Amino acid sequence: MNFSVKDGCFGYSNGKQILNNINFSVDEKEILSILGSNGVGKTTLLKCTLGLLNWKSGETLIDGKNIKNMSHRELWSSIGYVPQAKLSAFAYTVDEMVLLGRNSHLKMLEQPGKKDREIAQKCIERIGIDYLKGKLCSKISGGELQMVLIARALAAQPKLLILDEPESNLDFKNQLIVLDTIKSLRDEEGISCIVNTHYPDHAISISDKSLILNRDGSSMFGYADSIIVEDSLGKAFGVDVKIEDFYHLDKKYTSVFPISLACAR
Repeated sequence: MNFSVKDGCFGYSNGKQILNNINFSVDEKEILSILGSNGVGKTTLLKCTLGLLNWKSGETLIDGKNIKNMSHRELWSSIGYVPQAKLSAFAYTVDEMVLLGRNSHLKMLEQPGKKDREIAQKCIERIGIDYLKGKLCSKISGGELQMVLIARALAAQPKLLILDEPESNLDFKNQLIVLDTIKSLRDEEGISCIVNTHYPDHAISISDKSLILNRDGSSMFGYADSIIVEDSLGKAFGVDVKIEDFYHLDKKYTSVFPISLACAR
């Protein structure tokens, strides 16, 4: 499946323009990272991309077809969405939350059946959260809830997973679990992913492609190794950075070091 945005623009009713001429594409088995500073419009971009907000101009396409011309079931059977986790918002058990992911396959007023429950259970096992079954989502940790939301999205059996800051507010261990899960979904399940993140290091470690949103409304898109570089990060975040490679047990790792606030760019 090819997922793309062409010439996407978005602004609020007060005239403030947030996104200008956004263009990107994601193919099968690719991970696209979206980087940018706070308030630059990353979450807004995801919502426009999914049709939750309307583009002022431009379009979102799946295999060349505008999503406006797709049925709700057709769209949400192809795409899984993982929003930012908010503990207070969920009064469901883990089982119930994951089962909600099957809604895009059900008719109006239809109840989940045996097959739906089996698929939800397989997603719970796939993500490694079987030990959470029966627990309230409001009573588990932020890292655990994030994995539950990923399992819920997978229950729709999507071809593309869109994740909004999936590793934010998590400790090192849970960040690595989420990142490893995203990579394994691409490598083992063939699922493409779009990941909105604040962390350039994370984007480098998982991305095939990257889209960087700048504070002036412009953007840069391309293969990650040519886009996530010192100059582009400096422009996007307003800091001078150094990108360094190092090796551990013959495996290459890349780190991004903020050096100082940048001069006006």
